[in-house]
Amino acid sequence: MVEKRATQRHRVFKGGTITFENSGIACTVRNMSEGGAAIDLDTTITLPQSFTLLIERDNFVRSCRTVWRSDRRIGLAFVQ
Repeated sequence: MVEKRATQRHRVFKGGTITFENSGIACTVRNMSEGGAAIDLDTTITLPQSFTLLIERDNFVRSCRTVWRSDRRIGLAFVQ
């Protein structure tokens, strides 16, 4: 497989929340880089084009967009 990421991702296992339209969905952050992350959801759900990823424990808040999706795992790009 050819690596297409601009920066290397680091494995993590952190609880997070995806927020949009005044609602929140729990997720597990599986890896992260400066430019994005991969998350796992408990259920399949349709996400809007842009949303916010929150990792409360780290005071981490980033606007995101979906780059790819495979079942319940989603690749995110952080929007600046």
